[in-house]
Amino acid sequence: MMMMVAMDFDLNMLPLPEEEDEQISEAAVEQYPMSAAKLEAKLFGVDIAHSENQERHKRTRQEQCSDDQTSISQPPPSSQIQPENFARSYDTSKLPPGWLDCPSFGQEIHVMIPSKVPLGESYNHHVPPGKRYSFKQVIQKQRQLKRELGLVIDLTNTTRYYPTSDLKKEGIRHVRIPCKGRDSVPDNLSVNRFVYEVIRFKQMYPKKYILVHCTHGHNRTGFMIIHCLMRTLPVHTVTEEIQIFAKARPPGIYKPDYIDALYASYHEKKPAEVCPPVPEWKRSSELVPDEYEDDHQGLNETHQDMDTDIMTNDDILGDEIPPEQQEEMRLFCCQTLNPRSRNISSKFPGSHPVSLSREKLQLLRQRYYYATWKADGTRYMMLITKDGCYLVDRKFNFRRVQMRFPCKHTNGLAEKSTSTHHYTLLDGEMVIDTEPGSQKKQRRYLIYDIMAINKRPVVQFPFHERWKMIEEEVIQPRNEQRRVYQSRNNANYRYDLEPFTVRRKGFWLLSTVEKLLKEFIPRLSHAADGVIFQGWDDPYVQGADEGLLKWKYPAMNSIDFLFEVGGDGQQQLFLYEQGKKKLIEGYRITFKDGMESFCSGKILECSRGSETKEWVYMRTRTDKSAPNDINTHDKIMQSMKDNITQEVLLNEIDEITRLPIYVHRIQKDSKAPERHTSSAK
Repeated sequence: MMMMVAMDFDLNMLPLPEEEDEQISEAAVEQYPMSAAKLEAKLFGVDIAHSENQERHKRTRQEQCSDDQTSISQPPPSSQIQPENFARSYDTSKLPPGWLDCPSFGQEIHVMIPSKVPLGESYNHHVPPGKRYSFKQVIQKQRQLKRELGLVIDLTNTTRYYPTSDLKKEGIRHVRIPCKGRDSVPDNLSVNRFVYEVIRFKQMYPKKYILVHCTHGHNRTGFMIIHCLMRTLPVHTVTEEIQIFAKARPPGIYKPDYIDALYASYHEKKPAEVCPPVPEWKRSSELVPDEYEDDHQGLNETHQDMDTDIMTNDDILGDEIPPEQQEEMRLFCCQTLNPRSRNISSKFPGSHPVSLSREKLQLLRQRYYYATWKADGTRYMMLITKDGCYLVDRKFNFRRVQMRFPCKHTNGLAEKSTSTHHYTLLDGEMVIDTEPGSQKKQRRYLIYDIMAINKRPVVQFPFHERWKMIEEEVIQPRNEQRRVYQSRNNANYRYDLEPFTVRRKGFWLLSTVEKLLKEFIPRLSHAADGVIFQGWDDPYVQGADEGLLKWKYPAMNSIDFLFEVGGDGQQQLFLYEQGKKKLIEGYRITFKDGMESFCSGKILECSRGSETKEWVYMRTRTDKSAPNDINTHDKIMQSMKDNITQEVLLNEIDEITRLPIYVHRIQKDSKAPERHTSSAK
């Protein structure tokens, strides 16, 4: 008598469907369009029915032989003898809560496929055959939908759900971005990593697809996909992207803190009702303890909130980005500022002014100059791309900030502009303005130069043309769109929530420097320590620009040293010479309040004491990773020796502006709108 032995079978171990079966499934998909959930159920039904039939016949033959053998030697154990329709009991407590009844995957969204986590074969003892969802099945289902997977992005905070060996065999790349699942939204670095991976993959493999999964494929997965859509399709709003995801992966994101974080990230006004109710399959698992969710180990806690009531120039602005993305952006900056450059430098490539000495005063007589105040803020270049704005500090590090920079619209309708700047490179200074009455502080980025517009280098254009481009290409389109938005009560984007405001820095005729020094600078709402003289017809020069001059109030002339304390407790002051440390003998820094022990190994800005001739500590330069070069030191020392006071400077300028090179051009430029109209107050 033939007996059926109850044995659990593994759908994951079966071969792919035969060609005929696969064609039938594809034909059914094409002939009867249906939702992702129904389509998935149908595909699973076809595969499971076919696989179970094959397995049943195979096992029957094996068991028949086994029964014949065991009947001769010994009777089979009673625990192995079960009727044919025996239903095995599965311990589903080992599975992620709600996973069993959660739909496996959603519809494709710009090549991204939201999915719950596939479980490896080690979970088969806990999952009924009809509910199993492994990567072998994932790959099979997507192929039946004519989608070739090329990348899987894993957002779970654990590695226990599956091995990646099946993916490697198929040539599918696996990227793990661990994100906590409970009581925490993904941090900004993780978001930046996700968006970068998606953009890079789509550029390299435009015909392949990306499977994105967390545990259930809704909150973390939706959060990341919406971030990516917002940065690659900037004309859409957060509300629109939330709806797109909800349609592709019903009911969408159902955790309110994820919804709130999305609106806050993109400075948009949140509608009254956005968050859908918790789905039924999840509701039944709400009481499951936390330890059955993703592991909660291996993540660094990041505190991104900053006390906005206390602002300093040393504050770190923006969010860290992946190192690979930073290297790509560094290369763009280096090649923009120096087209002959083929290598990526770790040195900040921006232009630097040199100190004004009596020798350098002669340049003012030979070339046509304008002047602007020297703001005492923090130097940043800014790289604007369609997926975000990036502040570039003196260490040549990039950090992302959420800002909006629409391109100039040909018909003047800025509110209808659908394009944003992409690889526009600016130079400027971040200052902190203080309102005279309320003493409220606000950051402002003062743009004083532009080096590229939408990947087109403009460094060889004369400065007066580049300065005009800043207003026409960057500031005006932004201001027009902002005015339109502010005039609407229901405007989605709120410029007032951006981390800082933006203005073009004003430049003044050389003949107005006295007014600049005596009237304008004293009324500034941020600190200033001198004057910058800019050649009006000069190109942008990478590194030290011998024609770009700075004059500082004599008491504010300073040098940046690398300060160390030797083993004998003696001070050591270093500068750079050809990129290497050079000890400067005989120099010493005077500190206040015993700060010396906290400053070793740091870059210190110091001024020269008028009486003792010792260097006096001013501040720690957290924005710099290297001290001044020895050549910079020599020029500053010469400037100090020349002692060009404000009175001397104004007398020299009075003579210079009477020269023929200035008289005609000053008369001509004076008829134009004042050069300081766009300056910061």
